[in-house]
Amino acid sequence: MDRVGITAAAEAVLRQLIAEHGPLLFHQSGGCCDGSSPMCYPVREFKVGSRDVHLGDVAGVPVYIGGQQFELWRHTQLVIDVVPGRGSGFSLEAPLGVRFLTRSRVFDPQELVWLDACPPRVGPPA
Repeated sequence: MDRVGITAAAEAVLRQLIAEHGPLLFHQSGGCCDGSSPMCYPVREFKVGSRDVHLGDVAGVPVYIGGQQFELWRHTQLVIDVVPGRGSGFSLEAPLGVRFLTRSRVFDPQELVWLDACPPRVGPPA
């Protein structure tokens, strides 16, 4: 069971961005710039904060969310998708004429028990 996933369409865009920009990461925005969207950045250009929560990896790319936002969304699985159109943020996919967005699914009670027993890592990678 994963706290975060990615659709095939979003993964295809992500692989294109990796080929162009090298190692990337996602940070689930908390409302700045493009609402509450997953923002994709080169690893070297984004500093993971001490309260950011590592939700997991998609296609080998780490996905983080702010600690306060994680507390509000901890009961949901986040799925990164892509749709046509430009977002208003600084995410790398914008020049391609698409934007990443987050879809969600509420975990069932059994999944929540398991997830609570396996808390995610907080802060930047060691």
